[in-house]
Amino acid sequence: MTTPDPSREPEPTKPAGTATTPYKDRVYRSPAGVVGGVLVLAIVAWLGIDAVVVGEGRTPWLALAVMLFLGPVVFAYTLRPAVFVNDDRLRIRNPLRLIVLPWGQVASLRSGFSNEVVDESGTKYQLWALPVSLRARSKAARQDARAARAAARADARGGQGGSGRGRGGAVGGGAVGAADLGAGAALAAGGPRRAETDRAMDELRELHERRQGEPGTQGEVTVRWAYEIIAPAVAGAVLLGVLWGLG
Repeated sequence: MTTPDPSREPEPTKPAGTATTPYKDRVYRSPAGVVGGVLVLAIVAWLGIDAVVVGEGRTPWLALAVMLFLGPVVFAYTLRPAVFVNDDRLRIRNPLRLIVLPWGQVASLRSGFSNEVVDESGTKYQLWALPVSLRARSKAARQDARAARAAARADARGGQGGSGRGRGGAVGGGAVGAADLGAGAALAAGGPRRAETDRAMDELRELHERRQGEPGTQGEVTVRWAYEIIAPAVAGAVLLGVLWGLG
């Protein structure tokens, strides 16, 4: 699941005329990706350090090269992805890029086999931090079906209870039918269930609709490559290739 949490990064302040105090971004991450990344990094570090300490010959150098290559790659695809949102912009931190889109430059937010945002020029950017889970969607659909059946049974029991009272039947049956009818109405009023990432996309669409025309949401789309991830990964790959070639 993906849940929002407060950002720990330095935050901007709102433009003049809107507020004078700083405000925080809302952050969306994938908890499953974070947990998986931590476990994989722990295993890589454990095996790599063990090989460096007890290995002989070229083994320590091979272990260092593997850790230098795998560490940034695993971090980039598990711990790094996040989506930062505030009233003025959408900031997407993907494995190898950081994309900043003012709401005025966002054309649409799409959900299919992946979640993505499209800017006014037609360029698509995938939201790595909000992965689509077909299993979660199926689970939500099954819960909706069960809720619909429960509401239908509550409606039927409510009708039967009313008929019983009309014929002078037991008051208890009518009370039970009314309670079920109320439960069915509550389930129906709750609306269809949504997968966690689908709810997050709904929140982004709602904020986009509210803010896209505001003066503080205009500007240019900026894209920055994550050289702090790319450089060590390339260095590790080169070192690994050299050591392998010298084999």
